[in-house]
Amino acid sequence: MAKAALTDVSITIDDGEFVGLIGHTGSGKSTLIQHFNGLLLPTKGRVFVDGVDLTNRETKLRMIRQKVGMVFQYPEHQLFGETILEDVGFGPRNMGLSEAEVITRVKDALALVGFDYEAVKDRSPFELSGGQRRRVAIAGVLAMRPSVLILDEPTAGLDPEGREEILDEIKALHHKWGITVILVTHSMEDVARLVDRIVVMEKGTIALDGTPVEVFREVERLEAMGLGVPQITELMHELKKHGLHVNTDILSVEQAEEEIIRVLELRDHGNV
Repeated sequence: MAKAALTDVSITIDDGEFVGLIGHTGSGKSTLIQHFNGLLLPTKGRVFVDGVDLTNRETKLRMIRQKVGMVFQYPEHQLFGETILEDVGFGPRNMGLSEAEVITRVKDALALVGFDYEAVKDRSPFELSGGQRRRVAIAGVLAMRPSVLILDEPTAGLDPEGREEILDEIKALHHKWGITVILVTHSMEDVARLVDRIVVMEKGTIALDGTPVEVFREVERLEAMGLGVPQITELMHELKKHGLHVNTDILSVEQAEEEIIRVLELRDHGNV
């Protein structure tokens, strides 16, 4: 018997948003994002990108996929070129662009992920570290100049240094280029420090949708879904349970440090 992967999902993502998509394995995250560029089409309902209906038979999905770039888990497995130039330039060449424009796009895309074109263009991507290969793979998507970038678990399998490299580049990319970013992740810490909005999936539906502070206030509900909150937020809740009157809407170590100092100073002065 067929089972619906998504049910009654209605969502609008505005230009320039940085959205985190979280949920337990099997909640529908990957299925949802594949509807955003027409890799999957809904059996019911419609999907629009910049006002274009992806379910319309006349819609050219190839054009949509140039606009909505998708980076799947382990994108470095899709690297195949003998050189970084060949790999990153593959998409723009398939768009029928001139070689001069291809080179310009490759330079720009590599710069966006922290590479110098002249230093790496003739190197094999397979000589690089895991984190560097992943950045090259992301550059290959960016060279298409999408207005929306979707990343499905972009740090999966990387060591801590590689994770930080990728996340810092994604954050800088959003800041510098202003493109819409949708980040699928299991890391509560990552979404807490990176995104403006969190969408929580559960059993093929949208269970929560709000700012990181709003979503992470729902501790019990998240735990019931098999999720959690950032460790620092959990710490603040524990401190409150033990009698320290702290604000629990804390998402970073820096915020926690300021809040604990504030509360302790108040207590020392007899105001708590």
